[in-house]
Amino acid sequence: MFTFQDVVYKDILKLNKLTINKRQITCLVGESGTGKSTLLKLMNNMISSTSGTIFYNETPVEELDPVEIRRDISMLSQSPVLFGETVKDNLEAGLIFADKPLADEEKLIETMNYFYLHKNLEENAETLSGGEQQRLALSRMILLDSSVFLLDEPTSALDEDLEHKVMERFIDHARKHEKTVVFVTHSKTIAKAFADNIVDITPFSIKGSVKRER
Repeated sequence: MFTFQDVVYKDILKLNKLTINKRQITCLVGESGTGKSTLLKLMNNMISSTSGTIFYNETPVEELDPVEIRRDISMLSQSPVLFGETVKDNLEAGLIFADKPLADEEKLIETMNYFYLHKNLEENAETLSGGEQQRLALSRMILLDSSVFLLDEPTSALDEDLEHKVMERFIDHARKHEKTVVFVTHSKTIAKAFADNIVDITPFSIKGSVKRER
């Protein structure tokens, strides 16, 4: 799926070799400032490496159409970006961008409810709390149905109990639909509970990875 060979990004990140496997759940852990978010952006071709090569399905990412790769690879930042005004606008934004058919309102509501989010579709999205906005963004991601999901602290604004429940549902969905997931978390509990592989990033390097058998 993803292979990094001698990849350097400024003075933030250095990867001699790293492979992210298809249809697996990979968690990135490490202290703040070690390059976890940078790694996600490199995978989504939002930024370019200083040197080295990143392969996506055996093709260097720089040879791929940036628009096409972002349709195939969805990314959720820690502070979700809002689109339009309403909850409905935000749920439909990914589908519109990807030029996919819009879901009916029943499907939109069902997807929100899946993440314990019960809101009126016409409600102003900016009035939602940080945790509600994160769950709205997760709903938008699974509606988009990309092959790869990249998530940067996707449940950081939730309390511990709800965080576990939301991640459990997201990962269950990803496994059922054979998606590839790479997520960053501050929670060792979440990492151990849901990841097939845990990659520990230390300053300017990869410290190692732990492969978990399921």
